[in-house]
Amino acid sequence: MALQSPFFNNNNKRDDTSPRTGLNPNAAAAAGAQQPAPVAPAQPAASPVKEGESKLTVGPNIKLKGVEITDCDTLVVEGSVEATMDSRVIQISERGAFKGSAEIDVAEIRGLFEGNLTVRQKLVIYSTGKVTGKVRYGKVVIEEGGQLSGEIEAGTGAKPAQAAPVRPPLQQVQ
Repeated sequence: MALQSPFFNNNNKRDDTSPRTGLNPNAAAAAGAQQPAPVAPAQPAASPVKEGESKLTVGPNIKLKGVEITDCDTLVVEGSVEATMDSRVIQISERGAFKGSAEIDVAEIRGLFEGNLTVRQKLVIYSTGKVTGKVRYGKVVIEEGGQLSGEIEAGTGAKPAQAAPVRPPLQQVQ
């Protein structure tokens, strides 16, 4: 017989009325009598995550090291990440740090980025942000106080091939 966990019920709500292992059985009743905790306002983002999109948040004091991040629409870095990734959006908070290599559509940097960064569309470095390394971008916005250093290149597309000099066609000698 399989037991269903309250964490995997269909309505995506946690059932606070049933006691859980390791908790005081009276805690559920006490929890029901308490006022709900205030909800913190959401952090503004350039492109809010839509339903069905994937979002990975590395919280404060979390260190994620030696990984390859794929199929992630939005990466929010509040802790420390050492990785390679290809994504749509990266948001690094003031206390966040990313070290490694990233190919991104939109990057919002409030903390530290160190490594190879290719931003296909728009790179935004806020006043508390610092980006160092090899950086390529489509468009860039840097607030006063923001830092950008290293090997910097505008444009993310393939470098145009230089045209070979045009020569007249050779004529066959008889």
